[in-house]
Amino acid sequence: MPGTTEADEAGRDTYDVVVLGAGPTGENVADRAHALGLSAVIVESELVGGECSYWACMPSKALLRPVTARADARRVPGLHRAASAPPDTKAVLAHRDAFASHWKDDGQVRWLDSAGIDFVRGRARLDGPRRVVVATGTDGGGERVLTARHAVAVCTGSRAVLPDLPGLAAARPWTSREATSAQSVPPRLVVVGGGVVGVEMATAWQALGSRVTLLVRGGGLLPKMEPFAGELVAEALAEAGATVRTGVSVGAMRREMPNGPATVVLDDGEEIVADEVLFATGRAPRTDGIGLETVGLTPGSWLETDDTCRVRDVAGGWLYAVGDVNHRALLTHQGKYQARIVGAAIAARARGTADLDTGRWGAHAATADTAAVPQVVFTDPEAASVGLTAAEAERAGHRVRVVDQDLGSVAGAGLYADGYRGRARMIVDLDREVLLGVTFVGPAVGELLHSATVAVAGEVPLARLWHAVPAYPTISEVWLRLLEAYRG
Repeated sequence: MPGTTEADEAGRDTYDVVVLGAGPTGENVADRAHALGLSAVIVESELVGGECSYWACMPSKALLRPVTARADARRVPGLHRAASAPPDTKAVLAHRDAFASHWKDDGQVRWLDSAGIDFVRGRARLDGPRRVVVATGTDGGGERVLTARHAVAVCTGSRAVLPDLPGLAAARPWTSREATSAQSVPPRLVVVGGGVVGVEMATAWQALGSRVTLLVRGGGLLPKMEPFAGELVAEALAEAGATVRTGVSVGAMRREMPNGPATVVLDDGEEIVADEVLFATGRAPRTDGIGLETVGLTPGSWLETDDTCRVRDVAGGWLYAVGDVNHRALLTHQGKYQARIVGAAIAARARGTADLDTGRWGAHAATADTAAVPQVVFTDPEAASVGLTAAEAERAGHRVRVVDQDLGSVAGAGLYADGYRGRARMIVDLDREVLLGVTFVGPAVGELLHSATVAVAGEVPLARLWHAVPAYPTISEVWLRLLEAYRG
């Protein structure tokens, strides 16, 4: 029955839920399932805590926080001189190492144990319906078979993708993992790609002493956000000393000596020499080698799901794909959100519930993945958005009005920093008079975002938002200015 674990013979264990991958998404699936009365086991081949804890969210933001704090202090009267000294690079890297737990997962393993979740360290692969085989031991020579009564959840995340370019593999470029864990500052750094990873790492390493060149194939930075977000971030990077080049493509790369400089060759033949080259050009699902072929799926593919994150076209409805692997929204907080939905859905189905609440914003539907995804880019200035951009809303057929506001004109922004530069935008659905999307760009705007997320996810009528009074003098007063502009 649910909530029990059986060992039916040596090396064979049966659980209600088997989770592949112990990143934040997998941890939350297992935790929610266990909290709802199901037994759960989680399998991980690397570090418990996953990409976010050791090579993405935590180390990258630990690198960026001293950078943005120093930049803010330099804009405050009386602090400019004190904040103008170069950052203490050794201290910044040590701070980063601490937030990455020095790349050890002892604490997170202890948390799993305290939460009542079993843990198996090894490489897992599906072996038919509800059956998972784990290669264990340092040499992978051991084997353990896990059987799921109700569900297997694939939460193996994504990995950085390197383009197929001449000389690239031999030249050993950085991916996001090397960029967030490097133990020294490269004097010259080329960053290829203008998305979130590219602009955040360009911001961090430029401030720590690298001479950064950012190469972008498209016409601007942060292409998934409103155009002004990328424009303001590009201006700030250039003012900080970085070289930002758009409309250029890399054709090849070489490194003559193992520890020597690398050369990036552009499509037009121009060469750029750097000490390290970061390729931040996309992600791929970590679904190769996990036995998808045994259940009729394609190894290495993104896994298409319904709104309960149950994988389509798998007989019996026992397989779930949660987090990056389903390609719905490649963000840690969205993976954790999906995990909460999935835990509830698995538990409801285990109880035999006939009708799940899968309607829009229902308890068993990950509606926010398409309607209210929040994201903060921790550059200087920060860029924060939730919901649809103006272009996305128009493509979706909505009748909209775009309302813009200069953030620097708000009293709280002027107090926050001299010469505060920023912008706010809200996208109004004219038929329903609710918000479809909001974007802020400026110092410290990340902390404004949740109010926008509540407004978008809650579909709060603008007439009611008029009664949500922002405290004076805060940067949040921009909400009043946006609503005043809309009301005319």
